[in-house]
Amino acid sequence: MEGTLKPTILSRIAAGDAEAVEDCLRKYGGLVWSLARRFSADHADAEDAVQEIFVDVWRSASRFDPDRSAENTYITMIARRRLIDRRRRRDRRLQPGTLPDDSLTPGANRADRFELVDEAQRAQDAMQRLRPEERQVLDLAINHGLTQTEIAATTQMPLGTVKTHARRGLARLREMLNVAPAEQTEGGRP
Repeated sequence: MEGTLKPTILSRIAAGDAEAVEDCLRKYGGLVWSLARRFSADHADAEDAVQEIFVDVWRSASRFDPDRSAENTYITMIARRRLIDRRRRRDRRLQPGTLPDDSLTPGANRADRFELVDEAQRAQDAMQRLRPEERQVLDLAINHGLTQTEIAATTQMPLGTVKTHARRGLARLREMLNVAPAEQTEGGRP
């Protein structure tokens, strides 16, 4: 039949065709794997990335529009976005040994150690005086390395609400700790 277009793998996945999932893995598995290996720290990380990418592909299959892009382009776009997000998360997390531990070395000045402990305790006490929502958002960001989008998903709060709690919580912490905005970071940005 002329004029009849064969359904794409993604349209078949969106329609619930179980065979389409296997076809997708067979056809695009090599493409996704090669991208994942380039972006990933090791083999295990690449395997995890591939799994996340295909879950994203299957979840967004219904949004694929063959008039806007080719199927492989759409899958590559999803893969790149997921891999960039994974790299950013990995880069944000502190790696062991990335910070100099001068303050806790045996030769460090005893007064410096006490001052550091005192400052940490003051910050912890100030965190406890925040509103519960502000404390939760800041804890997830600072102690768990989550982005505001990830915090919104975790807490089921709207993204705007998460941003508001973070901004207000940081402002209250600055007040409680008597930190001027210019002292926060280089360039005066939070």
